[in-house]
Amino acid sequence: MQYNCAQQGKSLIDKDRESNMNNGEMLIGWSEVSITPNKRVGLMGQFIERISEYTETEVTATSVAISRGEEAVVFCSCDLVGVTRELVSAVREKITARGGPDPDKVIINATHTHTSLQYKNGLDTLSFSTGILERYLPYEKTEKVTAEDVMGEEEAFDFLAERIAVCIMRAWENRRSGYIDLAFGRAAVGMCRRVCYSDGCALMWGDTSQENFVSLEGGNDSGVELMYFHDTNGSLVGAAVNIACPAQVLEHRLFISSDYWGKVKRRLRKKYGKDFFVLALCAPAGDQCPRDLIRWVAPESPISDPNISREDRVKRRADPSMFDIAGAETVGRRVSDEVSGVYESSTYERAGMEFRHIVKRVLLPIRRVTKAERDEAERKIIEAVSRMDKANFDYSDNAVLYVYAGTVARYETQNSVPEIEIELHTVRIGDAVVSTSPFELFLDFGNQIRARSPAAQTFLIQLAGDSLGYLPTEKAERGGHYSAYVSSGIVGHEGGGILVEEALGEIRRLFEE
Repeated sequence: MQYNCAQQGKSLIDKDRESNMNNGEMLIGWSEVSITPNKRVGLMGQFIERISEYTETEVTATSVAISRGEEAVVFCSCDLVGVTRELVSAVREKITARGGPDPDKVIINATHTHTSLQYKNGLDTLSFSTGILERYLPYEKTEKVTAEDVMGEEEAFDFLAERIAVCIMRAWENRRSGYIDLAFGRAAVGMCRRVCYSDGCALMWGDTSQENFVSLEGGNDSGVELMYFHDTNGSLVGAAVNIACPAQVLEHRLFISSDYWGKVKRRLRKKYGKDFFVLALCAPAGDQCPRDLIRWVAPESPISDPNISREDRVKRRADPSMFDIAGAETVGRRVSDEVSGVYESSTYERAGMEFRHIVKRVLLPIRRVTKAERDEAERKIIEAVSRMDKANFDYSDNAVLYVYAGTVARYETQNSVPEIEIELHTVRIGDAVVSTSPFELFLDFGNQIRARSPAAQTFLIQLAGDSLGYLPTEKAERGGHYSAYVSSGIVGHEGGGILVEEALGEIRRLFEE
Protein backbone atom coordinates (compact mmCIF):
# COMPACT_ATOMS: atom_id res chain seq x y z
CA MET A 1 0.00 0.00 0.00
CA GLN A 2 1.66 3.16 -1.20
CA TYR A 3 0.37 6.71 -1.18
CA ASN A 4 2.79 8.52 -3.44
CA CYS A 5 1.98 12.10 -4.38
CA ALA A 6 3.26 14.32 -7.13
CA GLN A 7 5.69 16.98 -5.91
CA GLN A 8 3.15 19.77 -6.41
CA GLY A 9 0.56 17.88 -4.39
CA LYS A 10 3.13 17.21 -1.75
CA SER A 11 3.87 20.90 -1.21
CA LEU A 12 0.17 21.58 -0.60
CA ILE A 13 -0.04 18.64 1.79
CA ASP A 14 3.04 19.85 3.67
CA LYS A 15 1.46 23.29 4.14
CA ASP A 16 -1.77 21.69 5.34
CA ARG A 17 0.16 19.48 7.75
CA GLU A 18 2.11 22.45 9.12
CA SER A 19 -1.15 24.33 9.67
CA ASN A 20 -2.67 21.36 11.50
CA MET A 21 0.41 21.01 13.69
CA ASN A 22 0.13 24.64 14.68
CA ASN A 23 -3.53 24.06 15.58
CA GLY A 24 -2.57 21.14 17.83
CA GLU A 25 -4.48 18.59 15.77
CA MET A 26 -3.50 14.95 15.78
CA LEU A 27 -1.86 13.78 12.56
CA ILE A 28 -1.91 10.11 11.61
CA GLY A 29 -0.17 8.33 8.74
CA TRP A 30 -0.09 4.66 7.73
CA SER A 31 2.04 2.46 5.51
CA GLU A 32 2.48 -1.23 4.83
CA VAL A 33 5.47 -2.61 2.93
CA SER A 34 6.22 -6.17 1.91
CA ILE A 35 9.32 -7.73 3.48
CA THR A 36 8.76 -10.96 1.56
CA PRO A 37 12.03 -11.98 -0.13
CA ASN A 38 12.15 -12.60 -3.87
CA LYS A 39 13.93 -15.93 -3.35
CA ARG A 40 14.14 -18.68 -0.79
CA VAL A 41 15.41 -17.76 2.63
CA GLY A 42 16.43 -19.31 5.93
CA LEU A 43 13.53 -19.30 8.39
CA MET A 44 14.26 -17.95 11.86
CA GLY A 45 13.08 -19.41 15.13
CA GLN A 46 14.09 -23.06 15.60
CA PHE A 47 17.30 -24.90 16.41
CA ILE A 48 17.49 -26.55 13.01
CA GLU A 49 18.10 -25.04 9.61
CA ARG A 50 14.87 -24.52 7.70
CA ILE A 51 14.86 -23.16 4.16
CA SER A 52 11.61 -21.77 2.79
CA GLU A 53 9.97 -23.73 0.00
CA TYR A 54 7.29 -21.19 -0.96
CA THR A 55 5.29 -18.23 0.38
CA GLU A 56 2.04 -19.13 2.14
CA THR A 57 1.20 -15.50 2.98
CA GLU A 58 3.21 -12.34 2.52
CA VAL A 59 5.24 -11.03 5.45
CA THR A 60 5.09 -7.28 5.93
CA ALA A 61 6.13 -4.27 7.97
CA THR A 62 3.23 -2.03 9.03
CA SER A 63 3.69 1.47 10.44
CA VAL A 64 1.46 4.12 11.93
CA ALA A 65 2.92 7.56 12.61
CA ILE A 66 1.16 9.78 15.15
CA SER A 67 2.08 13.38 15.94
CA ARG A 68 0.62 16.46 17.59
CA GLY A 69 2.63 19.61 17.72
CA GLU A 70 6.23 18.65 18.41
CA GLU A 71 5.33 15.30 19.99
CA ALA A 72 5.43 12.10 17.94
CA VAL A 73 5.59 8.32 17.88
CA VAL A 74 5.94 5.84 15.05
CA PHE A 75 4.91 2.24 15.70
CA CYS A 76 6.27 -0.28 13.21
CA SER A 77 5.19 -3.92 13.52
CA CYS A 78 7.17 -6.50 11.56
CA ASP A 79 6.35 -10.10 10.69
CA LEU A 80 9.63 -11.37 12.14
CA VAL A 81 10.62 -13.59 15.03
CA GLY A 82 12.45 -10.63 16.56
CA VAL A 83 14.01 -7.24 15.79
CA THR A 84 17.58 -6.96 17.00
CA ARG A 85 19.26 -3.83 18.29
CA GLU A 86 21.50 -3.90 15.20
CA LEU A 87 18.52 -3.97 12.85
CA VAL A 88 16.77 -1.14 14.72
CA SER A 89 19.97 0.95 14.59
CA ALA A 90 20.34 0.36 10.85
CA VAL A 91 16.74 1.43 10.25
CA ARG A 92 17.12 4.55 12.39
CA GLU A 93 20.26 5.57 10.51
CA LYS A 94 18.37 5.32 7.23
CA ILE A 95 15.37 7.37 8.34
CA THR A 96 17.65 10.02 9.88
CA ALA A 97 19.55 10.33 6.59
CA ARG A 98 16.22 10.80 4.80
CA GLY A 99 14.96 13.55 7.07
CA GLY A 100 12.46 11.36 8.87
CA PRO A 101 11.15 11.46 12.44
CA ASP A 102 13.31 11.59 15.55
CA PRO A 103 14.76 8.05 15.63
CA ASP A 104 14.18 7.86 19.39
CA LYS A 105 10.46 8.22 18.70
CA VAL A 106 10.39 5.12 16.49
CA ILE A 107 9.26 1.83 18.06
CA ILE A 108 9.90 -1.30 16.00
CA ASN A 109 8.46 -4.59 17.25
CA ALA A 110 8.09 -8.19 16.03
CA THR A 111 5.00 -10.40 15.88
CA HIS A 112 7.27 -13.39 16.61
CA THR A 113 6.37 -15.45 13.57
CA HIS A 114 8.77 -18.37 13.08
CA THR A 115 8.15 -18.46 9.34
CA SER A 116 9.99 -15.32 8.30
CA LEU A 117 13.49 -14.23 7.37
CA GLN A 118 16.64 -15.38 9.14
CA TYR A 119 19.01 -12.41 9.13
CA LYS A 120 22.45 -11.49 10.45
CA ASN A 121 22.59 -11.02 14.19
CA GLY A 122 25.89 -9.95 15.69
CA LEU A 123 24.77 -10.78 19.25
CA ASP A 124 23.05 -14.09 18.48
CA THR A 125 23.03 -16.27 21.60
CA LEU A 126 23.34 -19.43 19.53
CA SER A 127 26.40 -18.08 17.75
CA PHE A 128 28.05 -17.31 21.08
CA SER A 129 27.16 -20.76 22.39
CA THR A 130 28.69 -22.27 19.26
CA GLY A 131 32.03 -20.81 20.27
CA ILE A 132 31.78 -22.65 23.59
CA LEU A 133 30.78 -25.93 21.93
CA GLU A 134 33.75 -25.84 19.58
CA ARG A 135 35.95 -26.63 22.59
CA TYR A 136 34.22 -29.96 23.07
CA LEU A 137 32.73 -31.17 19.78
CA PRO A 138 34.75 -33.90 18.06
CA TYR A 139 34.71 -32.48 14.55
CA GLU A 140 36.32 -29.64 12.67
CA LYS A 141 34.32 -26.51 12.03
CA THR A 142 33.19 -26.13 8.44
CA GLU A 143 32.04 -22.92 6.84
CA LYS A 144 28.34 -22.75 6.10
CA VAL A 145 27.67 -22.50 2.38
CA THR A 146 24.53 -20.75 1.24
CA ALA A 147 22.91 -21.99 -1.97
CA GLU A 148 22.76 -19.49 -4.80
CA ASP A 149 18.95 -19.38 -4.74
CA VAL A 150 18.81 -18.75 -0.97
CA MET A 151 19.09 -15.24 0.46
CA GLY A 152 22.07 -15.06 2.81
CA GLU A 153 21.79 -13.62 6.31
CA GLU A 154 23.72 -10.43 5.52
CA GLU A 155 21.65 -9.83 2.41
CA ALA A 156 18.48 -10.44 4.42
CA PHE A 157 19.62 -7.91 7.04
CA ASP A 158 20.23 -5.21 4.43
CA PHE A 159 16.95 -6.02 2.67
CA LEU A 160 14.96 -5.76 5.92
CA ALA A 161 16.64 -2.55 7.07
CA GLU A 162 15.79 -0.84 3.79
CA ARG A 163 12.20 -2.09 3.58
CA ILE A 164 11.40 -1.22 7.20
CA ALA A 165 12.92 2.25 6.76
CA VAL A 166 10.78 2.78 3.66
CA CYS A 167 7.69 1.72 5.60
CA ILE A 168 8.39 4.18 8.42
CA MET A 169 9.17 7.06 6.06
CA ARG A 170 5.98 6.52 4.09
CA ALA A 171 3.87 6.49 7.24
CA TRP A 172 5.56 9.69 8.40
CA GLU A 173 4.99 11.40 5.05
CA ASN A 174 1.38 10.19 4.89
CA ARG A 175 0.29 11.99 8.08
CA ARG A 176 -3.09 13.68 7.84
CA SER A 177 -5.61 14.95 10.38
CA GLY A 178 -7.40 12.13 12.13
CA TYR A 179 -8.50 10.74 15.45
CA ILE A 180 -8.28 7.58 17.55
CA ASP A 181 -10.98 5.61 19.36
CA LEU A 182 -10.00 3.29 22.22
CA ALA A 183 -11.76 0.00 22.91
CA PHE A 184 -11.46 -3.38 24.58
CA GLY A 185 -12.42 -6.86 23.44
CA ARG A 186 -11.82 -10.55 24.16
CA ALA A 187 -10.65 -13.43 22.00
CA ALA A 188 -9.41 -16.87 23.02
CA VAL A 189 -5.95 -17.00 21.44
CA GLY A 190 -3.07 -17.42 23.91
CA MET A 191 -2.72 -20.25 26.45
CA CYS A 192 0.09 -21.22 28.79
CA ARG A 193 2.62 -23.56 27.16
CA ARG A 194 4.56 -24.63 30.26
CA VAL A 195 3.44 -27.79 32.05
CA CYS A 196 4.17 -28.56 35.73
CA TYR A 197 4.68 -32.06 37.16
CA SER A 198 4.53 -33.53 40.65
CA ASP A 199 8.33 -33.72 40.96
CA GLY A 200 8.56 -29.93 40.74
CA CYS A 201 9.89 -29.72 37.18
CA ALA A 202 8.24 -27.91 34.29
CA LEU A 203 8.44 -28.46 30.54
CA MET A 204 7.57 -26.24 27.64
CA TRP A 205 5.14 -28.25 25.47
CA GLY A 206 5.00 -30.83 28.29
CA ASP A 207 2.71 -33.83 27.91
CA THR A 208 -0.40 -33.26 30.04
CA SER A 209 -1.59 -36.84 29.58
CA GLN A 210 1.11 -38.14 31.96
CA GLU A 211 0.01 -39.33 35.39
CA ASN A 212 2.35 -36.91 37.16
CA PHE A 213 0.85 -33.84 35.41
CA VAL A 214 -0.24 -31.26 38.01
CA SER A 215 -1.08 -27.99 36.26
CA LEU A 216 -0.16 -25.45 33.67
CA GLU A 217 2.43 -23.13 35.17
CA GLY A 218 0.59 -19.88 34.49
CA GLY A 219 -2.66 -18.44 33.28
CA ASN A 220 -3.63 -16.71 30.08
CA ASP A 221 -5.06 -13.37 29.03
CA SER A 222 -7.89 -13.27 26.49
CA GLY A 223 -8.07 -9.47 26.57
CA VAL A 224 -7.67 -7.56 23.30
CA GLU A 225 -6.61 -3.92 23.61
CA LEU A 226 -7.83 -1.96 20.58
CA MET A 227 -7.22 1.38 18.90
CA TYR A 228 -9.36 2.37 15.91
CA PHE A 229 -7.95 5.05 13.62
CA HIS A 230 -10.14 7.40 11.55
CA ASP A 231 -9.61 10.20 9.08
CA THR A 232 -11.34 13.54 9.52
CA ASN A 233 -14.34 12.28 7.54
CA GLY A 234 -14.90 9.57 10.15
CA SER A 235 -13.83 6.77 7.83
CA LEU A 236 -12.15 3.81 9.55
CA VAL A 237 -8.56 3.59 8.29
CA GLY A 238 -6.94 0.99 10.50
CA ALA A 239 -6.67 -0.67 13.89
CA ALA A 240 -3.96 -1.48 16.41
CA VAL A 241 -4.60 -4.88 17.97
CA ASN A 242 -2.74 -5.92 21.14
CA ILE A 243 -2.90 -9.65 22.01
CA ALA A 244 -0.94 -11.74 24.53
CA CYS A 245 0.06 -14.45 22.08
CA PRO A 246 2.93 -14.77 19.61
CA ALA A 247 2.29 -15.59 15.94
CA GLN A 248 3.33 -19.18 16.47
CA VAL A 249 0.76 -21.51 14.94
CA LEU A 250 2.86 -22.40 11.89
CA GLU A 251 6.27 -22.19 13.58
CA HIS A 252 7.66 -25.51 12.30
CA ARG A 253 6.55 -25.28 8.69
CA LEU A 254 8.80 -24.74 5.67
CA PHE A 255 7.11 -21.77 4.06
CA ILE A 256 7.11 -18.01 4.52
CA SER A 257 4.05 -16.85 6.43
CA SER A 258 2.77 -14.06 8.66
CA ASP A 259 0.97 -16.81 10.60
CA TYR A 260 -2.45 -15.87 12.00
CA TRP A 261 -1.96 -12.12 11.48
CA GLY A 262 -2.13 -12.53 7.71
CA LYS A 263 -5.52 -14.18 8.16
CA VAL A 264 -6.68 -11.35 10.44
CA LYS A 265 -5.69 -8.77 7.81
CA ARG A 266 -7.35 -10.64 4.93
CA ARG A 267 -10.66 -10.94 6.77
CA LEU A 268 -10.73 -7.33 7.95
CA ARG A 269 -9.82 -6.03 4.50
CA LYS A 270 -12.65 -8.01 3.02
CA LYS A 271 -14.95 -6.13 5.38
CA TYR A 272 -13.41 -2.64 5.46
CA GLY A 273 -11.59 -2.40 2.14
CA LYS A 274 -8.23 -3.39 0.69
CA ASP A 275 -6.48 -0.33 2.15
CA PHE A 276 -7.41 -1.13 5.76
CA PHE A 277 -4.34 -1.35 8.00
CA VAL A 278 -3.68 -3.66 10.96
CA LEU A 279 -0.90 -2.91 13.44
CA ALA A 280 -0.15 -6.27 15.11
CA LEU A 281 1.13 -5.86 18.67
CA CYS A 282 2.17 -8.83 20.80
CA ALA A 283 1.71 -8.26 24.53
CA PRO A 284 3.90 -10.07 27.12
CA ALA A 285 3.54 -13.74 26.17
CA GLY A 286 6.83 -15.52 26.76
CA ASP A 287 4.99 -18.47 28.30
CA GLN A 288 2.00 -18.33 25.93
CA CYS A 289 1.09 -20.09 22.67
CA PRO A 290 -2.01 -20.58 20.49
CA ARG A 291 -2.32 -24.24 21.57
CA ASP A 292 -4.49 -25.85 24.20
CA LEU A 293 -2.16 -28.32 25.93
CA ILE A 294 -5.07 -29.88 27.82
CA ARG A 295 -7.18 -30.65 24.75
CA TRP A 296 -4.16 -31.74 22.74
CA VAL A 297 -4.61 -31.93 18.96
CA ALA A 298 -1.60 -33.33 17.12
CA PRO A 299 -0.07 -31.76 14.00
CA GLU A 300 -1.62 -32.84 10.72
CA SER A 301 1.79 -33.89 9.40
CA PRO A 302 5.05 -34.83 11.19
CA ILE A 303 7.16 -32.09 12.79
CA SER A 304 10.91 -32.23 13.41
CA ASP A 305 10.74 -31.35 17.09
CA PRO A 306 11.16 -34.01 19.80
CA ASN A 307 9.15 -31.86 22.24
CA ILE A 308 6.05 -32.07 20.03
CA SER A 309 5.14 -35.71 20.49
CA ARG A 310 2.45 -37.44 22.54
CA GLU A 311 1.68 -41.02 23.45
CA ASP A 312 -1.89 -39.92 24.10
CA ARG A 313 -3.77 -40.59 20.87
CA VAL A 314 -7.27 -39.71 22.05
CA LYS A 315 -9.23 -37.97 19.33
CA ARG A 316 -10.22 -34.68 20.97
CA ARG A 317 -13.25 -32.62 20.12
CA ALA A 318 -11.38 -29.34 20.21
CA ASP A 319 -9.66 -26.73 18.04
CA PRO A 320 -8.19 -27.76 14.69
CA SER A 321 -4.45 -28.44 14.77
CA MET A 322 -2.70 -25.30 15.98
CA PHE A 323 0.38 -26.40 14.05
CA ASP A 324 -1.31 -26.00 10.68
CA ILE A 325 -3.05 -23.53 8.39
CA ALA A 326 -6.52 -24.55 9.62
CA GLY A 327 -5.49 -23.47 13.12
CA ALA A 328 -4.09 -20.16 11.89
CA GLU A 329 -7.37 -19.53 10.05
CA THR A 330 -9.32 -20.23 13.25
CA VAL A 331 -7.26 -17.75 15.24
CA GLY A 332 -7.56 -15.22 12.42
CA ARG A 333 -11.35 -15.56 12.51
CA ARG A 334 -11.53 -15.13 16.29
CA VAL A 335 -9.39 -12.01 16.28
CA SER A 336 -10.93 -10.35 13.22
CA ASP A 337 -14.47 -11.07 14.42
CA GLU A 338 -13.70 -9.38 17.74
CA VAL A 339 -12.05 -6.37 16.08
CA SER A 340 -15.06 -5.80 13.83
CA GLY A 341 -17.63 -6.83 16.44
CA VAL A 342 -16.40 -4.36 19.05
CA TYR A 343 -16.24 -1.58 16.46
CA GLU A 344 -19.73 -2.21 15.16
CA SER A 345 -21.21 -2.42 18.65
CA SER A 346 -19.92 1.11 19.39
CA THR A 347 -18.28 0.16 22.69
CA TYR A 348 -15.34 2.50 22.15
CA GLU A 349 -14.40 5.95 23.39
CA ARG A 350 -12.70 8.85 21.61
CA ALA A 351 -9.14 9.37 22.83
CA GLY A 352 -8.56 12.70 24.53
CA MET A 353 -5.99 15.27 23.48
CA GLU A 354 -3.34 14.04 25.92
CA PHE A 355 -0.45 12.79 23.85
CA ARG A 356 3.11 12.37 25.02
CA HIS A 357 5.98 9.99 24.33
CA ILE A 358 8.95 9.50 26.65
CA VAL A 359 11.98 7.23 26.25
CA LYS A 360 14.20 5.99 29.04
CA ARG A 361 17.32 3.82 29.01
CA VAL A 362 17.20 1.33 31.86
CA LEU A 363 19.97 -0.92 33.19
CA LEU A 364 18.87 -4.42 34.16
CA PRO A 365 21.06 -7.04 35.86
CA ILE A 366 22.17 -10.04 33.85
CA ARG A 367 20.86 -13.37 35.13
CA ARG A 368 23.90 -14.86 36.80
CA VAL A 369 25.29 -18.40 36.90
CA THR A 370 27.04 -19.98 39.88
CA LYS A 371 30.26 -21.94 39.48
CA ALA A 372 28.42 -25.11 40.43
CA GLU A 373 25.87 -24.50 37.66
CA ARG A 374 28.68 -23.80 35.21
CA ASP A 375 30.55 -26.99 36.17
CA GLU A 376 27.37 -29.09 35.91
CA ALA A 377 26.68 -27.66 32.44
CA GLU A 378 30.20 -28.50 31.29
CA ARG A 379 29.86 -32.02 32.68
CA LYS A 380 26.66 -32.54 30.72
CA ILE A 381 28.27 -31.25 27.51
CA ILE A 382 31.18 -33.69 27.88
CA GLU A 383 28.82 -36.51 28.73
CA ALA A 384 26.56 -35.75 25.75
CA VAL A 385 29.51 -35.53 23.36
CA SER A 386 30.81 -38.90 24.55
CA ARG A 387 27.46 -40.49 23.59
CA MET A 388 27.11 -38.72 20.26
CA ASP A 389 26.93 -40.50 16.97
CA LYS A 390 29.60 -38.35 15.42
CA ALA A 391 28.34 -39.12 11.93
CA ASN A 392 24.77 -38.09 12.75
CA PHE A 393 24.70 -34.95 14.87
CA ASP A 394 20.92 -34.52 15.22
CA TYR A 395 18.42 -31.92 16.43
CA SER A 396 18.12 -33.32 19.96
CA ASP A 397 21.85 -33.16 20.61
CA ASN A 398 22.03 -29.71 19.08
CA ALA A 399 19.27 -28.17 21.21
CA VAL A 400 20.44 -29.70 24.49
CA LEU A 401 24.07 -28.77 23.92
CA TYR A 402 23.21 -25.15 23.19
CA VAL A 403 21.35 -24.98 26.51
CA TYR A 404 24.41 -26.11 28.45
CA ALA A 405 26.83 -24.04 26.35
CA GLY A 406 24.76 -20.95 27.09
CA THR A 407 25.24 -21.54 30.82
CA VAL A 408 29.03 -21.82 30.40
CA ALA A 409 29.05 -18.71 28.20
CA ARG A 410 27.10 -16.68 30.76
CA TYR A 411 29.49 -17.65 33.56
CA GLU A 412 32.44 -16.46 31.47
CA THR A 413 30.93 -13.06 30.64
CA GLN A 414 28.74 -12.08 33.60
CA ASN A 415 31.46 -10.29 35.54
CA SER A 416 32.66 -8.19 32.60
CA VAL A 417 29.08 -7.44 31.45
CA PRO A 418 26.94 -7.50 34.63
CA GLU A 419 24.11 -5.37 33.23
CA ILE A 420 22.35 -4.74 29.96
CA GLU A 421 20.78 -1.50 28.85
CA ILE A 422 17.30 -1.57 27.39
CA GLU A 423 15.15 1.09 25.77
CA LEU A 424 11.81 1.64 27.48
CA HIS A 425 9.13 3.57 25.57
CA THR A 426 6.03 4.97 27.25
CA VAL A 427 3.34 6.68 25.20
CA ARG A 428 0.20 8.33 26.55
CA ILE A 429 -2.78 8.58 24.17
CA GLY A 430 -5.80 10.06 25.91
CA ASP A 431 -6.39 8.07 29.09
CA ALA A 432 -4.56 5.04 27.65
CA VAL A 433 -0.86 4.23 27.72
CA VAL A 434 1.55 2.10 25.70
CA SER A 435 4.63 0.52 27.32
CA THR A 436 7.31 -1.57 25.62
CA SER A 437 9.93 -4.18 26.48
CA PRO A 438 12.57 -5.99 24.37
CA PHE A 439 11.94 -9.45 25.87
CA GLU A 440 9.68 -12.42 25.44
CA LEU A 441 8.26 -11.32 28.74
CA PHE A 442 6.28 -13.87 30.75
CA LEU A 443 2.61 -13.04 31.17
CA ASP A 444 2.78 -12.46 34.94
CA PHE A 445 5.02 -9.42 34.49
CA GLY A 446 2.59 -7.91 32.00
CA ASN A 447 -0.29 -8.59 34.39
CA GLN A 448 1.55 -6.78 37.18
CA ILE A 449 2.04 -3.70 35.01
CA ARG A 450 -1.55 -3.65 33.76
CA ALA A 451 -3.12 -4.21 37.18
CA ARG A 452 -1.14 -1.43 38.83
CA SER A 453 -1.20 1.04 35.93
CA PRO A 454 -3.12 4.30 36.55
CA ALA A 455 -4.21 4.34 32.90
CA ALA A 456 -7.76 3.42 31.91
CA GLN A 457 -6.21 1.07 29.36
CA THR A 458 -2.66 -0.27 29.12
CA PHE A 459 -1.20 -1.52 25.85
CA LEU A 460 1.97 -3.59 26.29
CA ILE A 461 4.33 -4.47 23.45
CA GLN A 462 7.01 -7.13 23.83
CA LEU A 463 10.00 -7.75 21.52
CA ALA A 464 10.19 -4.02 20.82
CA GLY A 465 13.48 -2.29 20.05
CA ASP A 466 15.58 -5.41 20.58
CA SER A 467 15.33 -9.18 20.91
CA LEU A 468 16.80 -10.25 24.25
CA GLY A 469 15.18 -13.65 24.69
CA TYR A 470 12.83 -14.89 27.38
CA LEU A 471 12.36 -13.16 30.71
CA PRO A 472 10.88 -15.86 32.99
CA THR A 473 9.28 -15.71 36.41
CA GLU A 474 10.96 -17.08 39.53
CA LYS A 475 8.53 -20.01 39.45
CA ALA A 476 9.56 -20.82 35.89
CA GLU A 477 13.25 -20.64 36.77
CA ARG A 478 12.68 -23.21 39.52
CA GLY A 479 10.79 -25.46 37.10
CA GLY A 480 13.50 -25.22 34.46
CA HIS A 481 13.41 -26.23 30.80
CA TYR A 482 13.41 -24.16 27.65
CA SER A 483 12.30 -20.52 28.06
CA ALA A 484 13.43 -20.64 31.71
CA TYR A 485 17.02 -21.81 31.21
CA VAL A 486 19.81 -19.25 31.68
CA SER A 487 20.59 -19.69 27.98
CA SER A 488 17.01 -18.88 27.00
CA GLY A 489 17.43 -15.19 27.80
CA ILE A 490 19.71 -12.55 29.24
CA VAL A 491 17.71 -11.26 32.22
CA GLY A 492 16.09 -13.26 35.02
CA HIS A 493 13.15 -12.72 37.33
CA GLU A 494 14.99 -10.16 39.47
CA GLY A 495 15.47 -8.01 36.41
CA GLY A 496 11.84 -8.63 35.55
CA GLY A 497 10.80 -7.10 38.85
CA ILE A 498 12.93 -4.04 38.16
CA LEU A 499 11.43 -3.75 34.67
CA VAL A 500 7.90 -3.77 36.13
CA GLU A 501 8.72 -0.95 38.56
CA GLU A 502 10.49 1.10 35.89
CA ALA A 503 7.57 0.71 33.49
CA LEU A 504 5.07 1.72 36.17
CA GLY A 505 7.23 4.67 37.18
CA GLU A 506 7.22 6.00 33.63
CA ILE A 507 3.48 5.45 33.26
CA ARG A 508 2.77 7.31 36.50
CA ARG A 509 5.03 10.11 35.34
CA LEU A 510 2.83 10.66 32.29
CA PHE A 511 -0.35 10.70 34.38
CA GLU A 512 0.91 12.83 37.25
CA GLU A 513 2.89 15.60 35.53
